[in-house]
Amino acid sequence: MMITKPEYNKRTAYATVGFALAVLLILTGCAAPQAAMPAGEPTAEPAQPVVATAVAETVAPTAPAATLAPEAAAEDMATAEPAAPAETAPVTEPPAASEPTATLAPAPAAPRQVGLQRVAVAANPVFLTHAGDGSNRLFVVEKRGTIRILRDGALSEDFFLDIRDRVNPDSSERGLLGLAFAPDYAQSGFFFVNYTDASGATNVSRFQVSADPDRADPASEFNVLKIDQPAPNHNGGGIVFGPDGYLWIGTGDGGAANDRFGNGQNPATLLGKMLRLDVTSGPSKPYLVPSDNPWTQADWNGKDVRDEVWSVGMRNPWRFSFDRATGDLWIADVGQNQYEEVNMIPAGSAGGLNFGWPIMEGLHCFPDTATCDQTGLVLPVVEYTHQGHCSVTGGYVYRGADLPELTDAYLYGDFCSGVVWSLGQADGKWVNRELLKSGLAISSFGEDARGELYVLDLNDGGIYLLAAR
Repeated sequence: MMITKPEYNKRTAYATVGFALAVLLILTGCAAPQAAMPAGEPTAEPAQPVVATAVAETVAPTAPAATLAPEAAAEDMATAEPAAPAETAPVTEPPAASEPTATLAPAPAAPRQVGLQRVAVAANPVFLTHAGDGSNRLFVVEKRGTIRILRDGALSEDFFLDIRDRVNPDSSERGLLGLAFAPDYAQSGFFFVNYTDASGATNVSRFQVSADPDRADPASEFNVLKIDQPAPNHNGGGIVFGPDGYLWIGTGDGGAANDRFGNGQNPATLLGKMLRLDVTSGPSKPYLVPSDNPWTQADWNGKDVRDEVWSVGMRNPWRFSFDRATGDLWIADVGQNQYEEVNMIPAGSAGGLNFGWPIMEGLHCFPDTATCDQTGLVLPVVEYTHQGHCSVTGGYVYRGADLPELTDAYLYGDFCSGVVWSLGQADGKWVNRELLKSGLAISSFGEDARGELYVLDLNDGGIYLLAAR
């Protein structure tokens, strides 16, 4: 994943899908040394532009790989293969599912020159979001276990939340990784985080704000879900409240490499899945399972599936989001050694989907190109190869006002190369364009209350606003 970004790997694939975008370039992945945590408290800096070129292209870009790679070569770093957990053997037949159809409006023509304007500097930022409470505050998640408030371009010196005493950030894909505010946060003061603890286990916990709106109570932790992790990588980390009011959680396959623990297609584990939980209806209970989760009343090929599961077959979903206008779900799933992918699920899907890992990596059979059974698998809408890239970072469909040319386009990037792409549709086909070469180690995108987008750099801590140049 990342010390630079919680779940990156050595795979990168780039395929421009669309009428003129079927060219796949296969290159090598980039190495992934761990990024060092900056010392001391970084201070906010005056806004200043970062050098970045905007280019509209329909072929795979060839930017050189960054010197740091997100996953710290986690697939190769273990000297001894850890024992697989005692869980039900993986199911080999996938459930039936339709390939997603496109719902985005036609992709716009090449926009004005777009660049990134630095607004602040944080300590290894891995996520940015807003509380939906009308305060216009932004909350910056720092991998070490802290959350700080960004307001009017100034990053607070004090912490909104400091749980460094229980967060384990000691490997590239561990730490405080996710943050989601309850839909009724303005009334309840509840928010949720995803972090790895001292044992390396994934914890999703609820906290509450204190009487001071700029400070949460670290003693208010209420654990919602704990998942033991067999390896230090592929921890997922994303948590998002969907349009349905439920908390969605993306989990990795347990780490190591090649789905070593057999979790991607295993219905008895929560690893390698997208989970959907009701965490607001019964605040005294960790969570309730929504009655319309796909496998609450159904089996998968005669095998019981955990009721919390909405979909299977994920490798390491690093950032997913819902389009605030349409409700479509976008999931960027980090690949193994060759292909990175982005999946789009139209709003209203009943779930029960299989995204294919480890049967598929991107649009290709895994571990090689030999024939595999793709029946019922949901295939990505775009993939790209490891040609100067290494690890996909999911973003958002642009719904802001400052860059109307990008409206309806899904923006995402790559951790190693720093390239940001714009994905949309033209004539019913997916069109993938290179938007800019940022030069950043993109750990995450962020969205503010207005729909404007930010890009986070894990290496130097920069927080950048996507803006016209």
